[in-house]
Amino acid sequence: MQLNGLKSNPGSHHRKMRVGRGIGSGKGKTCGRGGKGQTARTGVRINGFEGGQTPIHRRLPKRGFNNPSRVEYAVVNLGALQKAIDSGALDAKKDITLAVLKDAGLARKNATKIKLLAKGALTARVTLQVNLVSETAKAAVEKAGGKVAVG
Repeated sequence: MQLNGLKSNPGSHHRKMRVGRGIGSGKGKTCGRGGKGQTARTGVRINGFEGGQTPIHRRLPKRGFNNPSRVEYAVVNLGALQKAIDSGALDAKKDITLAVLKDAGLARKNATKIKLLAKGALTARVTLQVNLVSETAKAAVEKAGGKVAVG
């Protein structure tokens, strides 16, 4: 095989549309750019332009603050854990981690951290690995004979 014998795959190249070559070509006169004026030229900056009136994004006040270092926790309650164990979605004998909670549908797929709260009752003996836990939730898990690993 030599460089002069290489060919591209069939259908991988399309002929460039030749514009401005008569009305019958379908791309004559304005060449597919519409009418005249600002939008017919390059470098159009018309998004948000309201005909000279002050645009809405400048009339409305700035509000709020987006903290770039904010950490969002997926909240899991003890009652939801017990319900999942009763239905068979969770196995109480195995360690319950973030991945297990995602598979059971108790945490969102894009969740990165878990916080355990004490809403509801837990009777099953479980071993949990979470990032944050409330004192009452930790006490309830230990009362049921389980363990909570924070980290």
